[in-house]
Amino acid sequence: MRQAQELLKTLYTMAMMVEARDAYTGGHLWRVSRFCYALADSLGLSQSEVERIALGGFLHDLGKVGVPDTVLNKPDKLSDAEYEVIKTHPQVGADLLRDHPLAELALDAVLRHHETPDGRGYPLGLRGKDIPLAARIVGIADAFDAMTSTRPYRRGMPKERALAIIRENLGSQFDSELGERFIQLGEAGRFDHIIGHSEPGIPLQCCQGCGPIIAVPRSAADGDELFCPSCAGGYRLSRRGPNLALEPSGRSNPAQARQPRADPGLIDDLLLGAEPLLQMRKPSLLERLFG
Repeated sequence: MRQAQELLKTLYTMAMMVEARDAYTGGHLWRVSRFCYALADSLGLSQSEVERIALGGFLHDLGKVGVPDTVLNKPDKLSDAEYEVIKTHPQVGADLLRDHPLAELALDAVLRHHETPDGRGYPLGLRGKDIPLAARIVGIADAFDAMTSTRPYRRGMPKERALAIIRENLGSQFDSELGERFIQLGEAGRFDHIIGHSEPGIPLQCCQGCGPIIAVPRSAADGDELFCPSCAGGYRLSRRGPNLALEPSGRSNPAQARQPRADPGLIDDLLLGAEPLLQMRKPSLLERLFG
């Protein structure tokens, strides 16, 4: 089990390092993973399957490692050519993951999370139930987080508007049954502790110019200086129990602001939750890897 945990840790770490390349996606992987967990759990799936789908949510953007910074961090709408570059990330992610010993746990979500029921998705143009369950769930969760999160060209929209857009696109962009269940969970407040957070109990903090995009590490202490990942402006952290606040420090540090980091505490939490997932894997693979 220890060796399997170390292998899974490499995937979580790699995903976090890829996420850190985009200044506006702090906490995106955690949020998508938690949305996936909530939806999968509501379907009555086994605990190991719920965790597998949540893992797919955390790893779904691995392929963005192959997207140039000029495209990934463009501050306004992408051109058609740039969008074609973005559309390569599911295949790049699958290629990156394919030879990893734990690839079977997340490959379907990584490769197919942008497929849509109407067959207009990518990269394979799959339709309906030909799209794996994990990928259909991750696709809904990913879109919902994109809509409710701040981007360089717009503020995050209210939960209610994002849920309405999902409803308008049931059967075309989103699986009808899964999308309806997701909407029900959202309307019941099941996502309120996830939206706008970078991990459990830690809301994203606001940069005065860029909006709520500063993810506070759980290890950050009162008085620590944090930097906006977009503009690199410095802020002094005030931490009083669960309450967080940032005050401008007057400094700027682009190198530190854009340095990719993994969060060891969050990874430990993810590994703890993934124990049922590691136990579910095919015995033949377990024996091959670990004897």
